[in-house]
Amino acid sequence: MLDTNTVSYIAKGVSLTARHRLSTLDPGQVACISVITEAELLYGIARLGTNDRRTYALRAFLARFQVLPWGSAEAAIYGTFRSAQEAIGKPLGPLDTQIAAHAISVGAILVTSDAAFLHAKGLAGLESWTTDLAQ
Repeated sequence: MLDTNTVSYIAKGVSLTARHRLSTLDPGQVACISVITEAELLYGIARLGTNDRRTYALRAFLARFQVLPWGSAEAAIYGTFRSAQEAIGKPLGPLDTQIAAHAISVGAILVTSDAAFLHAKGLAGLESWTTDLAQ
């Protein structure tokens, strides 16, 4: 499951390493994003002002990914995950908490360059594909 920053770096061509990694997934691996990431990306486009070309380009790019819906299973994980993160003094931002809970819910490795996720308990794994960028 790709986090918002990773998708953004790939879409904008900022990280060629991440773009290459996406194009060379092993057979059986599926690149997915949370609907929360989709919402964040669409918000980013909206902030730039109405631009049908940008929105179309983003939608075309997102069509490459499986966009996973948010439901009751994710909400249940969210409650437990958020409580646990607060208990250890390492809470995440609201949308990052939802994305992490979503990744936990589906057993996905979270692909991100956001160091805040280093303390996220319960993830199946954590990877950064943006090794060509200064972290």
